[in-house]
Amino acid sequence: MYGNDSICSALKLTVPSHTIHGIEGQPLHLSVDYNFNATASEIQIIWLFERSQSNPKYLLGSVNQRVVPDLEYQHKFTLMPPNASLRINPLHLSDEGNYIVKVNVRGNGTIAASQKIQVAVDVPVTKPTVHTEPSSGVVEYVGNITLKCIVDRGTRVAYQWMKNGKRLHAGPNYIFSSNNATLLIVPAVKEDIGNYSCLVSNPVSAMESEIIAPTIYYGPYGLRVKSDKGLNIGAVFTVDMGQVVLFDCSADSNPPNTYSWIQRDDNTTQVIKYGPHLEVVSDKVAQKTMDYMCCAFNNVTGKRDETHFTVVVTSVGLEKLAQKGKSLSSLAVITGISLFLILAMAFLFLWKRYQPHKGMAEADYRKAQAFSGHESALDDFGIYEFISFPDLTSGSRVSSQSVPGPDFVAGQDMLSTVYEVIQHIPEQPEQDHQQ
Repeated sequence: MYGNDSICSALKLTVPSHTIHGIEGQPLHLSVDYNFNATASEIQIIWLFERSQSNPKYLLGSVNQRVVPDLEYQHKFTLMPPNASLRINPLHLSDEGNYIVKVNVRGNGTIAASQKIQVAVDVPVTKPTVHTEPSSGVVEYVGNITLKCIVDRGTRVAYQWMKNGKRLHAGPNYIFSSNNATLLIVPAVKEDIGNYSCLVSNPVSAMESEIIAPTIYYGPYGLRVKSDKGLNIGAVFTVDMGQVVLFDCSADSNPPNTYSWIQRDDNTTQVIKYGPHLEVVSDKVAQKTMDYMCCAFNNVTGKRDETHFTVVVTSVGLEKLAQKGKSLSSLAVITGISLFLILAMAFLFLWKRYQPHKGMAEADYRKAQAFSGHESALDDFGIYEFISFPDLTSGSRVSSQSVPGPDFVAGQDMLSTVYEVIQHIPEQPEQDHQQ
């Protein structure tokens, strides 16, 4: 009868587990307890060992705690009274198999029980190493990477790949071998860059390899130009007259890019500097606006990228420009409102400029009619002359055509000028009147 608890009549035999893993070279204790509710005159314990497809082999036995070992194994197997436990020391790979314990109790009758324990012997794993092929690295989208996990010692080894401390699972470009000992990355891309390691384990041990980072060449990506001074809006840098501005060109790439700076003038271009930095002295720039280009080249991937930008030199203080350029949307709103107000004021000015004059002309015409005493405009036809009377105390000369009027009174306000209007009505031929 087999099971965790084997009961035959009043005899109970207990084992903690039916499968136990032991470590090669270490002792192993097979714990077995028994108890019964009967008067016993004799208690017999027997341990047997069997391998697959073989007959059980006697190891040792005892009667009333007197051990009777097999002379072949007497130094290897030990019975641990007062219960039926067995100690194996040392444990070897050849000791792997099934161990059967049987207990017989004789009293008024004989009662018996037995249990079977499977023992697995494992060798602890050693620290694994990871080999990368090719070791020199690959160009993304062109080459593949193979990672192999190698363990010198260990039984029943399980392999698990880790990336940046997390378990790596199969995916579109991750292929594992049947036992997970080999990882194939097909094709290798920039996103596959990281810290890889191999975790190996068995029922009695676990070890992890050193971190390895495969080399993947890529780029350039994300090329951009920055400056330490000036106002930058998009690809336009506004700098103050006399400023020395340092431009920095950068892009994500492995290996690092080589950079060249190109200046464009009319229809010609010329390389003015090599390296990631360019210094521009604004007071030495011949034009108010100058176009530049930064080129990045990866000599391993064979890829290149370029970005264009414009430098505008201004004499206006950059602090004011910076304040106005902090928010492009706010500047647009302010500009729109300003244009609206300017147009509204211009319209109002023009309306006032011409509309009141129309009313004043009509009023003057009506006053002229009342003053002349007749309503017809033909009656007012004639030649008019304006005569002025200047300040007599001033040294200015009076025009020969200006004579004092008969109504001039001495002592009146001499700071004003009196105008007399004289109408000369030309004589018209009688034919005209008849007509």
